[in-house]
Formats: sequence, structure tokens, C-alpha cells
Amino acid sequence: MSSHYVPNARLRTLVFKTSGEASRHAALIVERLVRENNSAGRPTVLGLATGSTPVGLYRELIRLHRDEGLDLSGVVTFNLDEYFPMPGDDPHSYRRWMHETFFQHVNIKPHNIHIPDGTLEASEVEDFCARYELAIRKAGGIDIQILGIGRTGHIGFNEPGSTRNSRTRIITLDPVTRRDAAGSFFGEENVPQQAITMGVGTIMEARKVVMMAFGEHKAGIVQKTVELAPSEAVTASFLQSHPDSTFLLDESAANELTVFRRPWEVTTVDWTPARIRQAVVWLSLRVNKALLKLSDSDFRDHHLYDLLREHGPAESLGEQVFQDRLATIQPHPAGKESKTVLVFSPHPDDDVISMGGTIIRLVEQGHKVHVAYMTSGNIAVFDHDAQRFIDFAESFNRIFGIDMLTTVKVRESVHGFWGTKKPGQQDTDELLKIKGLIRETEARAAALACDIPPEQLEFMDLRFYRTGTIAKAPIHPDDVTDIVKLFERIRPAQIYVAGELSDPHGTHRTCAEAIYEAVRRSRQNSVDFEVWLYRGAWEEWEPHQIEMAVPLSPEIVEKKKLAIFRHQSQKDRAMFPGGSDKREFWQRAEERNRETARAYDNLGLPEFYAVEAFVRWKDV
Repeated sequence: MSSHYVPNARLRTLVFKTSGEASRHAALIVERLVRENNSAGRPTVLGLATGSTPVGLYRELIRLHRDEGLDLSGVVTFNLDEYFPMPGDDPHSYRRWMHETFFQHVNIKPHNIHIPDGTLEASEVEDFCARYELAIRKAGGIDIQILGIGRTGHIGFNEPGSTRNSRTRIITLDPVTRRDAAGSFFGEENVPQQAITMGVGTIMEARKVVMMAFGEHKAGIVQKTVELAPSEAVTASFLQSHPDSTFLLDESAANELTVFRRPWEVTTVDWTPARIRQAVVWLSLRVNKALLKLSDSDFRDHHLYDLLREHGPAESLGEQVFQDRLATIQPHPAGKESKTVLVFSPHPDDDVISMGGTIIRLVEQGHKVHVAYMTSGNIAVFDHDAQRFIDFAESFNRIFGIDMLTTVKVRESVHGFWGTKKPGQQDTDELLKIKGLIRETEARAAALACDIPPEQLEFMDLRFYRTGTIAKAPIHPDDVTDIVKLFERIRPAQIYVAGELSDPHGTHRTCAEAIYEAVRRSRQNSVDFEVWLYRGAWEEWEPHQIEMAVPLSPEIVEKKKLAIFRHQSQKDRAMFPGGSDKREFWQRAEERNRETARAYDNLGLPEFYAVEAFVRWKDV
């Protein structure tokens, strides 16, 4: 495990290579205190958070309890928050989530578990909040408070405007917070307007605070929390004054910090070729000059005097980086000799959205392209789309006299479920199968639009995804084995993997980790191939990061767009569009590809209509 503290940060911040390493470190902090207190016969009081961020921590604590004898019977817990109103058995209840994710797997005593009550009458909430505060004090105060951070900078549900001394209370949720939760509630209109939350003052009284953030979609708010002055606009920033608080990040969440974006402004830089490239590309775009037009004064005026002194002059630096970036342009991404290429698509549309133009180029250049769809994507289909396909299947079977008895039975079963279905309720197995079939047929149609025949498609349906809900299980060992077997059967010369770390639901990240482990196993058996990473609908590689830039003509971009359109259930309005971006996936993809081309043009490189970008995977 490797990590480092961020220099010149207002809040002690520790950056890890991956979210898994950060989660294990958080678990180690908790484990150490629990074992110490158990030895002394003292209880350990934990403040706990919900959401995707602490899942890795809870899974590691479960492992420590199961495999290494970590006794949690003396632990007392207080959860941060709960939606209001919210039945305790509702799929969206944090009470239910905590029991399913953590409590039922360890030996914390039920009477030591405290969670805000979303079932109260409105008139009872104020008294409950006062008693919650009293219960924390009676327990001796919180020893370690675990926190995530929302995109508005909220901790718990302390939205922007919450004061430094606020206590446990009912609060109205910020529109951004409700939009972020809209996917799991199947619509923003179904997200509760209010929540009960510990206050900032309550959190600040914990003896130790461990806050975590993972993924590039958190990078912007992480930067504000760590580098800007404390403000009610970003309630997490109040932790800058806490005597023992630590912010644990993965590299993706740390990406916007100055030490990563412009390290020459805050620390001494080891001017490696990669760091030189980053600085010179940044400078070129910052001063709006092509690489070959940069002057010595441009470097001196932008904190890059050391680089100029050690590796200058400007003309030499500009030429060096220009040639380096020019070499990334690859009209033949797999070379000119025919090869077998394997594209991994976490969901059934990520292939064409993220690298559809490159796929089209590869096919046109005579390469045999296989696409492996790793999950069914069945939870991302609206009920009205499933209704349309059920109607079609019933009419089709009636016209051709195909088993109407079973057809009507399935239709009535699904309609019966819809009659009682609550917003966000998990679908039945048969409805999930119908929705999975919709995604599969759309993927076949999109692949055919790229001239890939059906026999070169793999529908893997990996096990970790089969929960029927947004929350996913850990990667299953057999999932990795299935990928290894796919490598052995297809024997690709190149594979392409979604390196998208801003996927708000984590499926891309989980799929990538499974592929990386499969690659490691294959390389142990002397099976090797190139591994290239593409980005998804949310982000693009920075110009200095790109190692292969595939130029796209207007015709190829149009063909890519038509392939994306074949995913009809995801068009116009996707179930989980990601954040507040209202653009359709094809619009995001086209604009991102055009923007990458513009960045290359602004650097003084050849001008293209659009570019898809990739980096090579480097095992760590």
C-alpha cells in the first residue's frame, strides 16, 4: 500500500492509488482503536455513514471480524442521517442499508445501534433529535466519525448554509443532492424533500474524523474542501479546524488538487518526462499559444522557471513535447496487419458511446473486433420500455400462434407487479430478464451498425451485477475466471477497457478491477496483449495523459452516432444520466471527441474533426 500526504493543504489529506487501499487504511484505523479498547474493557463509539463511499470500509471490517477475530460486540454506533419520512424497511432506508451492508455480518449488539428514525410524526422529530444528541453524550461521545462527502460539500445531510455549531435536526435537501439521488429513486420527484441529520457541531465533537472521497466526480468539491478557506457554502471545509481529522482520497478524487494539476506552484518537482509534458501542455493551453510558439517569458511568468533553467530553453521544451504529442496520433490503432481485438463494455452501450469511432476504424481496417458486454444493464430500463416490448412479444406470438398461454401468464404477472410497485422498488426476476433482453438486442443492433456480426459478441452477465439494485455485490472470483477463459478462447492482440472512474454507480470501476486481475493471471501464464483504457460518458483523458489519439472523420462520427441511437431505451432520457448533465449520451460523446480534437489543434498539432483518446494500462 502506497500513499502520501498532500502538501500545502488546509486539511490533513492522504492520497492512495486506489479506493480499495484507502478503504483498507480506514478499516485499519477503526480496527486499531477497537482492539485497544477491547483490551482495556472500554466500548468504542463509531459514527457511521452510508452511500457507496464507505462500502469498502464495511467490507474490510466484515473480513477482519470473520477472518481475523475482530470482536465488535463492544462497539456502539450512531449513524449520521436518514431520509424523512422513510419507512425502516423501504429499499431506500439507510436503516435497512446499514443492516444489509454491515450490521447483519458482524456482532455489534442490536441495542448498541442508533440510526435516525424516518418513521416519526413531524411533531416528534425535534424531541427525537434532542434525545439523539443526549444518547451520543451518554455513550461518552464519538471516538471515530466516518464521513463521505456530497457534491455540494455536505457531510451527513448538512447542506450548504449549515452553520459550524448546528446540531442533530431535520433539514431540507439541496436540489443537487436530490438530483444525485434521483437514479436510485427512479426520478427526482420520488426523492424525499427532507432528512434527519447530525449537525456539523455534533460531527466536530468526535475525537477523530475520517472522511473519504473516491472518483473524479468528487474531485471538484474535494479541491474546494482542501484548498479554500472554511465556508458555510462547503460544510466539509469546517473540518479544517478539527484537531484530528484526515481526508482519505484515491488518485481520481485528488485529481483537481493543485499538487496534481500544477505541482510546480506548491512543491519541488522532479522533472520527469511525464511531468515536463504535463507542465508544457498546461502552459500552452493556459497562454493560448501553440507548443512551438512558447517563449522563455511564458515559463517564467507561470511558476515554471525551474523547468526552464533545468531543461530549457522554451524552444527546446516546446519541440520536445510537440514531437511527443505528435507521436500519439494513430490513424491505425491496432496497426496495419490484421489482428483480433477485444473491447470490454461494462454496460451494453459503453462500447459505442466511448470508442465507437475507433471500433468502426478497426473494423474498416480489417481487424476482427469482439465486444464483451460485462453486465446486463437491466436496471437501467424504464418500465414503459418494458411495456412496449411485452406488447410486441404478445402481438408477435398471437400472429404466429406461439404459446399464448405462457405469454399471457408472463404479461399478467408483470402487470400485477406494476400495479403495486413503489418508486425505486426492485424489479421481479422475470421483469429483470425482459429488461436485460431489451439491452442485449439493442447492443446487437448497435454492433451491427459498426459492422460487427452477432457471433463476435459476448454477453457475460457478471455475477456482481445481479443484485437487481444500484448497490452491487463485490466482484466474484468466478467473474475473473470467466474473463481469463475469454482471453484464452479469443486470444486478442489488443484489449480495450473502460478506465472511467467517474461512473457514479461504480460498475465501471468494478469491471476494470476484474479485468486487471484477469490480465495479471494471464500474464503469469505467458499470455500477453496490449491493454488500452478509454473513458466513458463523464470524463476524457487530459491532453498530456493521452498515449493514443485516434482521429475521426465527420463520416465516422456520424456512423458512431447512429450506432448509439440503436440503444433506444437509453436515448432521449436515460435512467441514470449521471449528475446534473442533461445532455444525451451521443451529445456528450460527440462534444467530448470534438473538444479533444480542438485541444490538439490549440497545441499546434494537426487539426482533426474529432478524436477518441486512450492511455495504456500500467500495472501497479
